[in-house]
Amino acid sequence: MTTQDPYVLAAEAADHIRRQSGIDTIQLALILGSGWKGAEDLLGDIVVRLPAEEVPGFSVSGVAGHGGSLTVRELAGGGHVLILGARTHLYEGKGVGPVAHGVRTAAKLGATSLILTNGCGSTVPEWGPGTAVLLKDHINLTSTSPIQGARFVDLTDAYSPRLREVARRVDPNLPEGVYAQFPGPQYETPAEVKMARLLGADLVGMSTALETIAAREAGLEVLGISLVTNQAAGFAPAPLSHEDVLQAGADAGPRLASLLASIITEMSQS
Repeated sequence: MTTQDPYVLAAEAADHIRRQSGIDTIQLALILGSGWKGAEDLLGDIVVRLPAEEVPGFSVSGVAGHGGSLTVRELAGGGHVLILGARTHLYEGKGVGPVAHGVRTAAKLGATSLILTNGCGSTVPEWGPGTAVLLKDHINLTSTSPIQGARFVDLTDAYSPRLREVARRVDPNLPEGVYAQFPGPQYETPAEVKMARLLGADLVGMSTALETIAAREAGLEVLGISLVTNQAAGFAPAPLSHEDVLQAGADAGPRLASLLASIITEMSQS
């Protein structure tokens, strides 16, 4: 992997996307996790779709259920969204820089808001598979940060209260929870899940927190939405499998797509 300055690399990626799309500025960036990809087609017409490996600093995701492209779409209500379908996870072993690269690229393209989605495990018995949960905070259990150097970033409102209110206007019944990011790729043990629950985590997964930190450093407002794909270890009635995670996402797909598209429409009008 390149050792190039990550902020310079993000600027190069943004310039490449500008040249290929003919779009100078985007308003919104979106990372679609497990179960959320169906929302993309409801967001507007494609301006350009770029293979990840052709954009500086990006590579195809090594995870089943994740994409390998970056797409710019024109939103029905005006403006443009960058859909980052080439998410890199910390457990892929590429380092923390590539995990944050998509977020930083979006910021260099002018985005002011970022929507992060994921599939996750639940420690709340009432939140079974198929439940969508707004994130109100996170616990970073990865023992790392995407920030380089002495850059002190306030995370008091890491997940924008304003954007959460926008989401609740679309669906007042959306619950809110705290997400704990583990490094992965193994699923958490029952003891680890119990620890996370004691620390205040309602949800556990392997993404999102590091991306949020990078986004807040870049000045982006963040809206996080998790799809519960399974009860976490110790809360689940059966052993966990990635196939079950993908199936839960597929089952909830149409409803999630409609929810996310409606939230983005509401955001563009607020």
